[in-house]
Amino acid sequence: MPPEDAQDVVQQLTQRQLTLATAESLTAGMLSSVIAAVPGASAVLQGGIVAYNNSVKHRLLGVSADTLAARGAVDSDTAKQMATGVRDRLDADIGIATTGVAGPDPSEGKAVGIVFIALSTVDDTVAKLLRFDGTRQHIREATVAASLQLVAEWLERSPNSKS
Repeated sequence: MPPEDAQDVVQQLTQRQLTLATAESLTAGMLSSVIAAVPGASAVLQGGIVAYNNSVKHRLLGVSADTLAARGAVDSDTAKQMATGVRDRLDADIGIATTGVAGPDPSEGKAVGIVFIALSTVDDTVAKLLRFDGTRQHIREATVAASLQLVAEWLERSPNSKS
């Protein structure tokens, strides 16, 4: 059974006739998998891009090479560009992105547990810095839960239907 938060997000998106696309680095497809596990998700989930490698972030999601060179993969600007890129490329109303360090070792000078998630709509793009403790699996699962929560929060604040 999919987590309740995924079910709620799919239900809200369906009611509002909104679509979602995922850009995943840290979670490597876990987020889209959790969403796709919800019956009826095909009405809202456009698809996802697993962009574990920086060249994929650049080529498929349009993350600026300058951003990747200067700030790295684990950064708020990178997360925002990933979310915007997947929203644009998969023709979705909402793009959600995950990037971070799950461990076991630090990466790009960033500590294990540092995570950025971002949400992009036609009107705005926001990123959130998160810090998680625990195992690699726990950090990835916590990132999926936080990403679903970010979508749910946006849905609470947004208009009731597609404009």
